[in-house]
Amino acid sequence: MPARAAKPRKSRRHAWAGLADEDLLDVRFCDLGLTLEGSTLEGDVERLYRELQRRGLSFRPHCWLGEEWFSPDGVPGFAMPFYLAHPRLRRLERRMMREVEGGNRNWFMRILRHEAGHALDNAYRLRRRRAWRETFGPASLPYPDSYRPRPGSRRFVQHLCSWYAQSHPTEDFAETFAVWLKPGSRWRREYAQWPALAKLDYVDQLMAEVATTPPPVRTRMHVESLSRSTRTLREHYDERLSRYAPPTRRDEDGLLYRVFSTEPGRKRLRAATFLRRLRPRLHRAIAASEHCGEYLVHQVMRAAIHRSGELQLYVVGDPRRAARHVQRILTRLVRAFERSAGRRLNL
Repeated sequence: MPARAAKPRKSRRHAWAGLADEDLLDVRFCDLGLTLEGSTLEGDVERLYRELQRRGLSFRPHCWLGEEWFSPDGVPGFAMPFYLAHPRLRRLERRMMREVEGGNRNWFMRILRHEAGHALDNAYRLRRRRAWRETFGPASLPYPDSYRPRPGSRRFVQHLCSWYAQSHPTEDFAETFAVWLKPGSRWRREYAQWPALAKLDYVDQLMAEVATTPPPVRTRMHVESLSRSTRTLREHYDERLSRYAPPTRRDEDGLLYRVFSTEPGRKRLRAATFLRRLRPRLHRAIAASEHCGEYLVHQVMRAAIHRSGELQLYVVGDPRRAARHVQRILTRLVRAFERSAGRRLNL
């Protein structure tokens, strides 16, 4: 008797998935028909819940799909961006924004832990506690449109990119909580001799206090839910690009043009690809030679890779010679960043 054929796995089909980008941009969010339930994101949310449980926390933030990552004040949950729920929308996001925030498992879980910190803060009204304010600062401070990070500061943990903990007391708490929550985190050793260790110790004490206590705020509200948004994807991206568009001229460009060319040429390697391949070796070499934090080198290299892609640069001549030049210009950028104590970064 022949073996029975495996039953094909059902997948949710969307008519818009076959549209060209220009046509897809005219679709309204409420017409996408996306839900968190049944998507690939559902399993990662369950993974977050298991991490919370292993830390002894009974709290479970609720999640929904929105236009962007969003943790509303007073709501013990958070929205996740729509594009993560479908591969076609991820491709559009990469084309429009040059990257997909949270686009791989490690990055996505880092953001989930951060957002869980915000949700827990709201659920237990932690920011109202005197010890919380003394540790992180008053949450009532105006939330800035941009901030100027201090890359060398050890008063803040380093979790998400761009020294995000330095932007606001609520972000400082969420970042500290995320470091504390991460499975296998050796934060006591990694942050030994850092003033930030006192914040981690406080979070450790605070979580033990609220671990099994029901939160006073239990609303399951979905703020700015995707299903209720009548905006089109085009309107969404027009707004985001106007908010986050990089300047047309940068100091880094002149240095990059010294090494790379805008002429594609035959079989020339893209500069962004070249930099990604060199990243592990250059990361270690520059951090060692400059005696600076590896996080700073990571941010400078990430910016150089991103900008090389924007400028559509290519490697010219001997790759070994180009690699030596790249190390010199990245070292200069690291030094410049340290001298200026960082540029202002958009939130």
